[in-house]
Amino acid sequence: MPLRHLILVLYIGCLLSIGVTNAAHLNLNDADMAYDKGEFMQAIDMYKPLAEQGNAAAQNNLGVMYDQGEGVIQNYQEALKWFRLSAIQGDVEAQNNLGVMYDQGRGITKDYQEALKWYRLSAAQGNATAQNNLGVMYAKSKGVVQDYQEALKWYRLSAAQENAEAQNNLGVMYDKGRGVISDYQEALKWYRLSATQGNATAQNNLGVKYDKGEGVTRSDREALRWFRLAARQGVAWAQHTLGVMYQSGSGVEQNYIRAHIWLSLSAESGYEDARVGLDTLTKLMAPQQIKEARKLARECRIQQLKKCD
Repeated sequence: MPLRHLILVLYIGCLLSIGVTNAAHLNLNDADMAYDKGEFMQAIDMYKPLAEQGNAAAQNNLGVMYDQGEGVIQNYQEALKWFRLSAIQGDVEAQNNLGVMYDQGRGITKDYQEALKWYRLSAAQGNATAQNNLGVMYAKSKGVVQDYQEALKWYRLSAAQENAEAQNNLGVMYDKGRGVISDYQEALKWYRLSATQGNATAQNNLGVKYDKGEGVTRSDREALRWFRLAARQGVAWAQHTLGVMYQSGSGVEQNYIRAHIWLSLSAESGYEDARVGLDTLTKLMAPQQIKEARKLARECRIQQLKKCD
């Protein structure tokens, strides 16, 4: 074969390769758009051929859909398969997702060492979620000797990327003095950053700070504000506290019906203090009040707590 012909063939081959790559990206974008619209069946049909061709992003996304049961029957084994294929190719999201599967024992025997392995690979690439997860492993001694300094290191890296979970976790470290000198001001800073992103745990923690006046001027109204936000996201502790505040009239006009609603929601989540409080409150209420509270609580559940109160 003449050299010029070989060069031409190679050049055409390159163009064909670029065309296939661009087509794959277009298909991936289309699949992502379908997923974002909630068109899960269509997204599955588009992700699957790309994943089978070795597209790492499609493999990870397909794994997510099997993990969550979106457009398919939930199947952790299938999720693991696609996460692993993608993670081996270095996909940062898949590495973290595979770590989660081992961490939580979803579809496989729980294995903290494997979880750590995949979290580290993802965290080393700068993935904020994996960095936070790695921090949790060190803070809670999961598969490693408890090391608050190491936990702080990973929380800070993740929090700097505005990861809400890491911001709250960093707040806890300063709040409780884990690996650092206890500093309520610093704790408040991180709780607030996380809470304003909608993190329910941070909202509850911020409510506690205002309720106790730790690092901030005590304020029932501010405490109520943050407890209410956390309660609407299903935090049982916040629901209980909100119920108590309505019962006592702390930061809000006393209202037994509202108190009953939040205490009952908290009790349903298994919060024992709420169950005891609900029994006590019920003895103070008229039958019609109890009936009204139960009706409103049912409506609240139907609205998924979003418009309660």
